[in-house]
Amino acid sequence: MKVGYLGPKNSFTHQAAKSCFPENQLTSYQTIAACIHSVYQEEITYGVIPIENSLEGSVNDSIDRLFHLGDLVVLGEIVLPIKQQLLVANQTTQIEKILSHPQALAQSQQFLYEHYPTVPIEAVSSTTYAAEFVAQHPDLGLAAIASKKAATEYGLNILSADIQDNLFNQTRFWIISRKNQLLPMALGHLKKATLFITLANNQAGSLHKILECFAKRAIDLSKIESRPLKTSLGEYFFVLDLLYDENETLILEAIEAVETIGGSVNYLGLYPLKTVLEEEL
Repeated sequence: MKVGYLGPKNSFTHQAAKSCFPENQLTSYQTIAACIHSVYQEEITYGVIPIENSLEGSVNDSIDRLFHLGDLVVLGEIVLPIKQQLLVANQTTQIEKILSHPQALAQSQQFLYEHYPTVPIEAVSSTTYAAEFVAQHPDLGLAAIASKKAATEYGLNILSADIQDNLFNQTRFWIISRKNQLLPMALGHLKKATLFITLANNQAGSLHKILECFAKRAIDLSKIESRPLKTSLGEYFFVLDLLYDENETLILEAIEAVETIGGSVNYLGLYPLKTVLEEEL
């Protein structure tokens, strides 16, 4: 069994994957697209990808690729606490540039504005790459925003700890597969479901009618979001997350009702949720 994740090693996605799967089963991918396509081609059994951050919202690349590819299911969700650190090679470093992934930079923008308003910021492919680059160039006046794991891995010093804008910063990760199958581990009792819904037309009240299918069955929506269909302006599909801890019967009934009124539904599945505590990392 092979499990892909958005790498490199010591990225937050790697930490999420390690919380569920043994290290020797993990394979790193440089992009979300590469990981998802490997799952789709069945080159790997599972993929672990970021799906939403509590500060920055959905990871659009993940959502859009899952929608347009189709034929993929969500088997589980991992919620990981995200703590960002400002890392330097030497505590006395005069910082001339700060490197990190765009998501990490966005999650730490208040700290950067207050403490380093004039220092150039450079977006790179991952937080781990930023940490590795700083470690390899200790004399260039560089700093990285990355995790404590990255600091340990590359021998960097934490100049400022927990610099994210919200102390309760979290990211959701999905375990995806081509086949609807049981995971080899238990995640948790709380279950969620996710649907991609496309409306038949853009008539007034169409979305209201769709949502009514769930309201009538007392199904709790924890999220609704629109994403462009990438066809023409004003055309969207909708992402619905449902909280439900009983069985799938009412959800399947709601899907049937949506399809009856002309909606198109891609049901990604009913899946368990695991929340990782900081001390478990």
